[in-house]
Amino acid sequence: MSLSSSPPRPEAPANAPVVYAAELVKSFGRQSAAVTALDRVSVAFEAGRFTSIMGPSGSGKSTLLHCLAGLERPSSGSVVVAGADLARLSDTQLTMLRRDRLGFVFQAFNLIPTLTAEENITLGERIGGPRIDPEWMSHVVRVLGLTDRLRHRPSELSGGQQQRVAIARALAHRPAVVFADEPTGNLDSHTGGEVLHFLRLAVERFGQTIVMVTHDPAAAAHSHRVVFLRDGRVEGELRNPSAEAILARLTPRGAAA
Repeated sequence: MSLSSSPPRPEAPANAPVVYAAELVKSFGRQSAAVTALDRVSVAFEAGRFTSIMGPSGSGKSTLLHCLAGLERPSSGSVVVAGADLARLSDTQLTMLRRDRLGFVFQAFNLIPTLTAEENITLGERIGGPRIDPEWMSHVVRVLGLTDRLRHRPSELSGGQQQRVAIARALAHRPAVVFADEPTGNLDSHTGGEVLHFLRLAVERFGQTIVMVTHDPAAAAHSHRVVFLRDGRVEGELRNPSAEAILARLTPRGAAA
């Protein structure tokens, strides 16, 4: 499929941080039963880049993503997304920010079964979000290979097609950043690879910013950068990683190097 006709997309300058956290702490429970999921995490995510967050189970990677995306409030510290300090926003303002400026792709496709693919893609506009440019949507749908699937309901689509609909929905309003939480977790390796290819295309051709949590080194290898967490703290990163380099870093020997 040709991508040479991509519509222009004004964005923040390359390498400028569009999301950053400073001294982020998130605890669950109280007093002696408290568990610290994030322990003074400071990290920035560049505009126009695909960044993965990785770490062993319990490292805090999903908690970090949820705090960055405004899905959870941190215990302390600050998060700034697209120029907005999340701590200064009311719950209503935070809801509007998520609706209007952010995109989400989850392991569960979260499509409404009674709506067609097209109706799911435009759901944000239908519930009061920003107007979707028809030319932009047409381009996204074409790049994602969904042109002949728009009238189908989720039950009539394969898992990979459903996740591509979810990606199109996340991109339809041109968000400042897309947060993806294990987006290939329910897919076989071949279909998952196709979905990751489309996510990378969204960055390379649309100038999109994507922050993804994954446990899979092969998935993270599609990204420009991998940030590693361990015990709620950032322990390093890799740029332009291979699956082998990521796997080596995740092993105890690699982590200690």
